[in-house]
Amino acid sequence: MKRTLDHVELRELRIFLVLAGELHFGRTAERVGVSQSVVSEAIRVLERRLGVRLFDRTSRRVRLTPAGGDLQKTLTPVIESLGRVLADVRDEANDVAGVLRLAPTLTTLLPPVYLLTGAFHARYPQCPVHLVTVDTQDPFAALRRGEVDVQVNWLAVDEPDLTVGPPIALYDRVVVVGPGHRLAKRESVSIEELAGETVHQPPPKLPATIADAVLPPKTPSGRPIRRAVIGHTSLAWASGSLLAAVGCGEIVHITMRGQTAYGFQSLVMIPIRDLPPTPLGLIWRTAAEDARIRALAEVASSQGPWPVPSSP
Repeated sequence: MKRTLDHVELRELRIFLVLAGELHFGRTAERVGVSQSVVSEAIRVLERRLGVRLFDRTSRRVRLTPAGGDLQKTLTPVIESLGRVLADVRDEANDVAGVLRLAPTLTTLLPPVYLLTGAFHARYPQCPVHLVTVDTQDPFAALRRGEVDVQVNWLAVDEPDLTVGPPIALYDRVVVVGPGHRLAKRESVSIEELAGETVHQPPPKLPATIADAVLPPKTPSGRPIRRAVIGHTSLAWASGSLLAAVGCGEIVHITMRGQTAYGFQSLVMIPIRDLPPTPLGLIWRTAAEDARIRALAEVASSQGPWPVPSSP
C-alpha cells in the first residue's frame, strides 16, 4: 500500500533533524523547548507516516538507521533553504519601503492628510506616499481591488474585511443654512432642533454607516431628519445644486467644521453643540496589512490627531 506524505509536518522534520544531531532525547527536548514525550511522539508519527524506522533505540543509546542517515543528509539543506526563504519573506514584510498609496475622497482630502504625509515622509523617506483620490460615492471599491493601500475616510465603518485605524483629526459638527433660515442667527443649535428639516439624500453606494454618521437620519430622541434627492447627480454640490438648495432654504446641510471647499462660505455655518466630533482616519484591508501600513498607523497614533483649521 502506497503511503501518502501529505500530512508530514515541518515540526516533525525539525525535531527529527535535532535528534539526528544530538542522538539524545533529553537534549533534543531541551533544544526544541518541548518535553521528551513530545519528541518521542513526533518521531513515532514521522516513522509511521514514512513507513520506515529512522532510529534504533535502546535504553542506553540512540543511533540513526541507514534510512535515517539518508533522510538527515537529504533533508538538512532543504530545511536550511526553507529557513532562508521564510526569513527573506519576514524581512521583506518588515521593511518599510516602496510606494504607499493613500486614498482620500474629494470630501476627505483635508489639511490633516497633508500633515500626516509630511510626518510620515520625515520618518520614512524611503517610503514615498502617493495621494490617490477615490470615488466619494463608493469609497471602498478601489481599496478592495488593491488599487490603493490605505483610505482616509470618516471612521464609521462596519465592514468585516476592513481594519479601522487611528484617527488623524476630529471634526466638530455644523449645520449649514441659508441666510433666511429660521436658525440663521443662532450661535449654536441642538441636533434635536433639526428634527423635521430636510438634508440631501446620500449617494446610493455610500456605506450606510458613513452616510448615517455624516447625515444623521434621526435625532438622538428618534425624531426623523428627512432626506431628499437634490439635483441630478449624487454629488449634487458639483453642479451647485446643493448650495442653491441650502441657500434658498429648501434643505439644510449637516457637515464638518473646516469643510469649506465647496462654496459654503457664502452661507451660514452654525455649530451643533450636542453632536460629538466625527473622527477622520485610516482604513485598510485587513488581509493586505504590511509593514508600510503599520508604520503609517503608528505615525498617526503617535503624532495625531492633528488640529482642524477653523472655517473662515
